[in-house]
Amino acid sequence: MKIFISNSAFGDIESIKEYYENEGIAHVGKQYVVSIIDHIQTLSDNPDIGRKVPEFDEEKIRELIHSAFRIVYLRKKNSIHIIRVWRSERLLVLPENEI
Repeated sequence: MKIFISNSAFGDIESIKEYYENEGIAHVGKQYVVSIIDHIQTLSDNPDIGRKVPEFDEEKIRELIHSAFRIVYLRKKNSIHIIRVWRSERLLVLPENEI
């Protein structure tokens, strides 16, 4: 199954990397980003492993929990669309054009 990453999710991943760079531990940020991408890639063979996002309770909007982050994705018939990669304590609110 094909996986697409939205601009907002890509920006989230870049922000994670930049945070660790600013803290002076760029190698940790790089490792974290690689592990997030690896986790996302598991969706290709297992698109339904994520739970439904509680804030929406819709079958097509799902999430993987990766340590302190929520990898939120839209499950379509033949593709996965990564929407956001947010801190897990943050409530999810999506703009209308991202659903």
